[in-house]
Amino acid sequence: MASRGQHLVHGDRGFATGGGLVARLLAPAFASVLDRIDRRLVQGGIEATLPDGTARRIGFRAPGPMAVVRLNSWMSLVRLATSGSVGWYKAWALGEWSSPDPVAIFELFSSNAVALGDTGRAKGPFRWMNALAHRLRDNAPGKARANIAAHYDLGNDFYAAWLDATMTYSSALFSPVPLAGGEEVRSTEGEGLSVRDKPSPSPSRKREGSLEAAQLRKVNALLDRLDLKPGQRLLEIGCGWGTLAMEAARRGAEVVGLTLSTEQKAWAERKIADQGLADRIEIRLQDYRETDERFDAIASVEMVEAVGQRWWGAYLDSIARNLKPGRRAALQFISMDDRLFDRYARNPDFIQTYIFPGGLLLDEPQFEALAAERGLTWHDREGFGGDYAETLRLWRRRYDAAVAEGRLSDFAEEFHDLWRYYLMYCEGGFRGGAIDVAQVTLGKADRTP
Repeated sequence: MASRGQHLVHGDRGFATGGGLVARLLAPAFASVLDRIDRRLVQGGIEATLPDGTARRIGFRAPGPMAVVRLNSWMSLVRLATSGSVGWYKAWALGEWSSPDPVAIFELFSSNAVALGDTGRAKGPFRWMNALAHRLRDNAPGKARANIAAHYDLGNDFYAAWLDATMTYSSALFSPVPLAGGEEVRSTEGEGLSVRDKPSPSPSRKREGSLEAAQLRKVNALLDRLDLKPGQRLLEIGCGWGTLAMEAARRGAEVVGLTLSTEQKAWAERKIADQGLADRIEIRLQDYRETDERFDAIASVEMVEAVGQRWWGAYLDSIARNLKPGRRAALQFISMDDRLFDRYARNPDFIQTYIFPGGLLLDEPQFEALAAERGLTWHDREGFGGDYAETLRLWRRRYDAAVAEGRLSDFAEEFHDLWRYYLMYCEGGFRGGAIDVAQVTLGKADRTP
């Protein structure tokens, strides 16, 4: 019987998902949640079918995302109102609501997130319980490895089945050619060839070419920020499966990559050896807090989201400590709209509950201020959230193909449902603009006058 990944499927143990006998008895009274959503939707709307078969239009005051949702049980609204996105996922998994395109509902919630306020977040004892459960997963040195293993040690074969050949698990960067009118063209990989799409929340881009090419473009765009010369040393904090390290080594750099995943380390070392780069790259199973050396450059791609707010300072301390004066670090990070961050940080969401234990997106202004306190300057920030939405769409297509072809048969259907939901949830978040991905260069002042 397929059992891999069940620790994520049951990741809500210790969290409140809004169920219970009393909730079921009171469920019809939660129809008023729809009135609250209706009042607060600034753009877009929902074509809803209620449990009694009644049709209702919610919102539609201004153009925006349009979602179609069928509420099969009033319990779906109980879970949304009491446990936020944690409860909303649980309701979907139990069949209490459905949609022909869940991405659209996530995009709608994302694009209206400021106006919706706490409508879709956990409240009262549910919030307290979930906050405590999340706090127990804090990324202290003794727990960080277990949190990383929960996600990344699902197996190299799992990720290889649906990532591209670069094994890059972060946003790709598609062609940066803007189009007139804020429109965009989806990538030429798979469905959606030359299909006109809605405007992206970040600057519009022409998205063309393969996912693999776009991933290599992202890696090299980050390396270009570092002014790295042959023979110089690069530290990569969170090296994944080694693609950035190998690209840097091909430029002549000597690379030390840090990971807490035994699976990633094994894959990366095997691939590095196959490419004849073992003499230039060292992969360490090591926490960033333990590293104290001097490097000519530092790179880190979507690692800081796994750190947690409590450890942002320690992460930046590591950069400041290990980077030589006068040199540069380059980061790629995912951020939450700072108007939403405080509510988000107090209310663990679906991603933190089921997908990334201990994770937290950045509040960019706070993080930049912490960097400044450590003498690190912030330069050339470029956001490309629309590219992440497209990356996630392609990952989901590739995932579905892997499942259909039997390449993920060790995982149960409930795990596949969880993973698809995760990819759709994130895609909608980027399309709606509540979250963004960006690259930035950090500079460390030269000590000499």
